[in-house]
Amino acid sequence: MLTPSPYGWISQYFVGFFFAYGVYLPFWALWFEEQGVSATDIGLLVGIGFATRCVANMLITPRIHKVEQLIPALRWLSFAAIIFIGFHFFTGGSFWLMALATVLFNLCCGPSVPLSDSMANYYSRLQMLDYGRTRLWGSIAFIAGSTVVGFLAAQYGSDMILFTALAGVTAALVFSMRNINPMPVTMDDENTERPKLADMLRERPVIKFLVLVSLIQGSHAAYYSFSSIYWKEAGYSEDIIGYLWSLGVVAEVAIFAFSKRLFSGWTLRALFAVAALGVVVRWGLTASTTALVALVLIQLLHGVTFAMAHIAAIQYIQHSEQRKMVALQALYNAIPLGAFIALMTALSGWGYENWGANVFWAMAAMGVLALLIKVEQKGHCANPLAKAEPNAQN
Repeated sequence: MLTPSPYGWISQYFVGFFFAYGVYLPFWALWFEEQGVSATDIGLLVGIGFATRCVANMLITPRIHKVEQLIPALRWLSFAAIIFIGFHFFTGGSFWLMALATVLFNLCCGPSVPLSDSMANYYSRLQMLDYGRTRLWGSIAFIAGSTVVGFLAAQYGSDMILFTALAGVTAALVFSMRNINPMPVTMDDENTERPKLADMLRERPVIKFLVLVSLIQGSHAAYYSFSSIYWKEAGYSEDIIGYLWSLGVVAEVAIFAFSKRLFSGWTLRALFAVAALGVVVRWGLTASTTALVALVLIQLLHGVTFAMAHIAAIQYIQHSEQRKMVALQALYNAIPLGAFIALMTALSGWGYENWGANVFWAMAAMGVLALLIKVEQKGHCANPLAKAEPNAQN
């Protein structure tokens, strides 16, 4: 326990971080609403968060390009995140103080995702863990976070959203204070020169990859920001909303858990195509109905629209040169999961206020566009879905 295996350390860090993220993603908008913030301003605040993550991943994350720098960085980011979540208690309903708190928290939250994923990628390339089995613990923790906070907020009020997020980040910090056996070390014969993001953004395959993933993952913008409000307006309570979010991540967990068995023979193109089709179906249904049976199906499709696309993106990144992996991970989190979602979140805030649930039709259209883009796999690294996992238990 004090010196865990790579699987143990990374999966346990994922537990703490994604427990907090399971609070932040579905319920922060509800906390803003309880402070008297309008739907348009909520969209701006959530969009500011995504934009901040984009800037952090463009400017901060690529500077940490050696694997031995990853653990110290995650420790400091977790410590700072605890402070900035606590700052939310002192915003006093002020939009500008909420915006400042959002920026500060997301400066920490943004790099934590690609850096922890980069650690998982590093050990996966060494065949010391399986990415899908490791990442699923984050999804399980997301379920726990969204379920627990839904119950606590319904019983004790919206401030429990902040307290629950604090508990998760604190756990992540505690887990990160241990060393891994073996610790990550850059190989002597590897080119450790930090790649320039500007040069990578001129590579046509990288551009196509980022556009494709932006369309699929960016289609979740209205869901992340307004599905909880939409379902609450339809008459569902906070705890039911928490269960619905948890159900979506249950589907995500299942995909991560069985990814090696399900997709080991799939091409990158096939993974992205099925994810894009899932986008069309999922958001079309969301725009059409709030019946509970339909919501269950909609949430089960999260395993297709998010998890399959994420697995395909990780597969693309793992096929790159090791010195480029953190940079590609940073670009993936900065643009598709940061800048583009920020833009779509701000637009969906305006769209939801003016069109209501019809904003989800725009999200469905993004899946159609994604079907038109073909990303080819480069490199000769073994398929990450087929990695072995010796000594994976902690």
